[in-house]
Amino acid sequence: MTFLLYCYIAIGAVFTAFTGVLCSVSMLGIMQQSGYSGTVFTRWFFRRRNMLFRRYAILALALLLSVTLVDFTFSFLGYGWANLISAVPFFGFGLFFYFASKRALKVPVKRTGRVMRLAACYFVLLFALCFGASVGFSFAAFAIGTELACLLRYLPVTLVPLFYPLLLVCANFLAKAYEVPRNRSFIKRAARTLESSGCVKVGITGSFAKTSVKRFAEAILSERFRVIATPASYNTPIGIARTVNESGADCDIFLAEMGARRTGDIKELCEMVKPEYGVITGVCPQHLETFGSIEAIRREKATLAAYANKGCVLGESAAELAEGFAAGREFEAFDVVCTEHGTEFSLRLGGETISVSTPLLGRHTAEDIALAGALCFLLGMSAEEIKAGIAKIQPVPHRLQKVEGNGLNILDDSYNSNVEGAKDAVYVLRLFGGKRYVVTPGLVELGQIEEEANAALGALFVGLDGVILVGETLVLAVREGYLNAGGEAAKLRVVPTLAQAQKILAEELTAGDSVLFLNDLPDIYN
Repeated sequence: MTFLLYCYIAIGAVFTAFTGVLCSVSMLGIMQQSGYSGTVFTRWFFRRRNMLFRRYAILALALLLSVTLVDFTFSFLGYGWANLISAVPFFGFGLFFYFASKRALKVPVKRTGRVMRLAACYFVLLFALCFGASVGFSFAAFAIGTELACLLRYLPVTLVPLFYPLLLVCANFLAKAYEVPRNRSFIKRAARTLESSGCVKVGITGSFAKTSVKRFAEAILSERFRVIATPASYNTPIGIARTVNESGADCDIFLAEMGARRTGDIKELCEMVKPEYGVITGVCPQHLETFGSIEAIRREKATLAAYANKGCVLGESAAELAEGFAAGREFEAFDVVCTEHGTEFSLRLGGETISVSTPLLGRHTAEDIALAGALCFLLGMSAEEIKAGIAKIQPVPHRLQKVEGNGLNILDDSYNSNVEGAKDAVYVLRLFGGKRYVVTPGLVELGQIEEEANAALGALFVGLDGVILVGETLVLAVREGYLNAGGEAAKLRVVPTLAQAQKILAEELTAGDSVLFLNDLPDIYN
């Protein structure tokens, strides 16, 4: 083999690897949603009815047949020219696959440094495989010495799409050799900044409503204090560290949302933040799949109460965690009245009671605002200051947020993925007039009770004017629960995508009607 041939093979490997990265954009997005866990990604990719592997198999078959056909068709020019011409359909099919299968992920790929480094590592592995295979089979072909062997020497490269998922998992594993130490250093820097700051540190955790309570507390505390809160749903060590390293900790109070999927997650976050105060919104079977039992979830949430030595506010379903800690429920939301326009209730804080009126929807709103108010009361705010702060609270996006569109009442509860929240969302939907539809893919991460919980969810929909189930992950359990509870089959539809559900809504709903979007699952669950 000549040096020039090596150069041709290297150029071909570069284009092949680049095409492979383009064809793997969806997988990169899923890996990002998986928290860069190779195990979670692999479980998603090889689950039953996942069509992506079949598409890669079809792509490999198309490449194999087209390259073979072109090689034989142009063999009269010699195997060198035939091989070169066969690259046209090879790259053509790859680009066609990219554009034909391209779809926007529900959670778009965030072009972070980490995902770009993963893509680069993936590109290198693809290049190495394609270059190595091409060189190896070229040597073998020349050793055999026949025209046919030389003509078909690049055919094994057409099967590379079958190895895309394996190569991405390997690239992710290799990239962690750099990412893990880097993240650890990033987190330690944030921890040092927090430790040296004179701010009061507050941790907020629970199976649900963490982001809402954090946002409410931020709004109320801002009446009197300088507050920094982790944005959106940033509730991991990296998310908190990013907030601190980018914004600093020059504030009076730092609010850190703390999420947990596995035992030890809250302890890691507490060791980083060292919260003096805490809020545990409540406990339910969310993430039961990874925790294994509701008792394990309770123990994990109780970790925050153990660290928050100056006081921890507990939600109703977390009240039993108070034993042995400086925690409790020295507050109460009562006389709750819910309408389609908002929520009114009375809030007792210590020995004082204030009347609260908010445009936020649902009975859970009263409990969430009460939790935030109780935290602020614990931090020294007066009842009147708390009332003034509550008046400025705005709906949290995608959490039972009312949006009007074309005369429809749209209840966007797409970030709701817990059992209790789902019950309240359906209750709110029933407050509205006109036709009432619900669109949902079901609930996830509930472990052994997942089927039971989704059947119960389906039963809640009985009496609504339309039930649209999206996807294929959990909808069978929701469907059976709905029908077994007396739901009308004619009012139930199962569609594969949200776009098709929206098409049905456009055809069947008119001004004054209402639709609830309940738990729009990330792509990893679809």
